[in-house]
Amino acid sequence: MILSTACKLAKLDDSQLLISYNLQFFAEDANGAEKTEEPTAKKLDDARKEGQVAKSQEIATAFSLLALFVILKFFYSFMGSIFKSTFERVYNSIPNVARTYDGYLPIAYLRSIVNNSMLTLLLLCAPFFIIGFAVVFICDFVQVGYKPTTKPLQPKLSKLNPVSGMKKIFSTRKLFELLKSILKLSIMAVVIYTFFIGRKESLFLLYDMPLNQAIGLMGNLVISLGIRIAIAYMFIAFADLIYQRRKFRKDMMMTKQEVKDEYKNSEGNPEVKNAQKRRMMQASQRRMMQQLPQADVVITNPTHFAVAIKYDAESAEAPMVIAKGADFLAQKIKEIARENNVEIVENKPLARMLYANVEVGELVPPELYKAVAEVLAYVYHLQGKI
Repeated sequence: MILSTACKLAKLDDSQLLISYNLQFFAEDANGAEKTEEPTAKKLDDARKEGQVAKSQEIATAFSLLALFVILKFFYSFMGSIFKSTFERVYNSIPNVARTYDGYLPIAYLRSIVNNSMLTLLLLCAPFFIIGFAVVFICDFVQVGYKPTTKPLQPKLSKLNPVSGMKKIFSTRKLFELLKSILKLSIMAVVIYTFFIGRKESLFLLYDMPLNQAIGLMGNLVISLGIRIAIAYMFIAFADLIYQRRKFRKDMMMTKQEVKDEYKNSEGNPEVKNAQKRRMMQASQRRMMQQLPQADVVITNPTHFAVAIKYDAESAEAPMVIAKGADFLAQKIKEIARENNVEIVENKPLARMLYANVEVGELVPPELYKAVAEVLAYVYHLQGKI
């Protein structure tokens, strides 16, 4: 939060002014840092659960309009005939409805006419509802995938806050929506004008056409105009999609402190984890030092590396590394080896190879058999075992 700044002007004399200001006016936001980090997967997932996704409603609107007018283009004549037959049936039944039976209006007959007419209209409108739902679902699925959530539908008291409501009214988002609406109306006006200006002769012919032919001509004109408007609307929709994705990415940006806090919450405090690693390493080193007196030989660099080897032909098919260390730990290994009369052999290349490629508890790899065997043979010869 930017702290409020009071500026005072005090006149010192006729030619000098003192400006008093607060340097905290130039401070960063409340978090003390700018949002410079890319959003983590966890933050994006949490935002998705709250219903915050990068999508454009205009995409679904544009494709729904196009689907509507395409369906009308192929089926409007069939729909017109159904409307006409329904109208004729209702109109012809008016005399029957007007008659009375024993002084009462035949309500059952009237109800059957209304029900049949409504059922016919619903069957005609059903394809539009079904295809419209499918188009909206596919557009949303392509944009953000399928992961439904009900959280945006849950009531929140914060939505009733009048201060927040006023902020939303005068927000940048509302200004963008206003400009987008103006742009949509402008584009539609241009499309409508250019469409009808080239067909003004056909419009003047409507006065001399029979009713059915005039209705057919107007239907074709409206459908053709609707398809053009839907295609023009798609350019707005795709531009809005690009804007929404960029805005969403910007809104999801995080500060360095937020990234650290999220890491602490999800993975644990790094200091605690480092302390646990140190304790585990210390325990591992203690176990390693306890096994060290059982080694046959310690191969050294001689100052930087030390690797302890043990070979038991009855329990293992190859020599095993039971301890290794660098620098201070290497000196500690050599010290314990001397205390327990374990032979120390200097072999710089072999010590580096064993330290870099073989972990504690692993067998020596076949490519090092020969070198390790020569060292063991030398040690066994010194000990009088061979």
